[in-house]
Amino acid sequence: MSVLEAIVLGIVQGLTEFLPISSTGHLRIVPAFLGWDDPGAAFTAVTQLGTMAAVLLYFREDLLRISRAWLRSLRDRPLRRELDARLGWYIVLGTIPIGIFGVLFKDQIETGARDLYLIGVALIVLGLVLLAAEKVGTRDRSLEQIRTRDGLAIGLAQALALVPGVSRSGSTITAGLFMGLDRPAAARFSFLLSVPAVVLSGLLELGTILSDEGGEGVGLGALALATMMAFVSGYAAIAWLLRFLSSHSTAIFVVYRVGLGAVVLALAGAGAIE
Repeated sequence: MSVLEAIVLGIVQGLTEFLPISSTGHLRIVPAFLGWDDPGAAFTAVTQLGTMAAVLLYFREDLLRISRAWLRSLRDRPLRRELDARLGWYIVLGTIPIGIFGVLFKDQIETGARDLYLIGVALIVLGLVLLAAEKVGTRDRSLEQIRTRDGLAIGLAQALALVPGVSRSGSTITAGLFMGLDRPAAARFSFLLSVPAVVLSGLLELGTILSDEGGEGVGLGALALATMMAFVSGYAAIAWLLRFLSSHSTAIFVVYRVGLGAVVLALAGAGAIE
């Protein structure tokens, strides 16, 4: 992998990890458009550690407070009613589905699920579902009003993001909107929920990509550069999206997803990209 590829793919990963447009889909589409090799699912998972570092830095106070409250609630049941403790339990609950499905369908995720036709369809379908969530969601509940069923529903939605093109942030924000959360609350919980799943998958795949087979054609220097670029662009994406959703709908992302999905399907059908 060249330096240019590492820089471009790192920036793409950072921006698209938090915008509801699918980072795994873009890390398959962009190389196809530019005539580069598919970097693979392992490369995607490892560069996500850069974006997770951005989440840890941006939400460091929230995560520290939630972690402390959750640990105290293990010893004192009444403390589980406090918001921070509840958020900790909901993050744990919401991580279970993606952990189970990630293990069960690991081989399919790394091979057949990276098909461009599947990615194009997923971009369009989730875009339309996000539009429906905007239409029917009441958006009258803040993060302080989140409940157990919200954590479970959003966690199940996160598991759908194992399919490239769906988008982890897109599926979880969509579920949050369907559950009646306002846009900033849905996005904030989406980011917090991402930490355990992405960190664990990234660390697991790091062993794969550093092996002779997984690291072939990538190189440690390119991997490190891409991860660093993902961190920088990811931090900027978090800050921008939270400000944007405080006063705008997700319509722009719906239009982008449907348009890009249509282009991918057309080009793949015509044989212009493989």
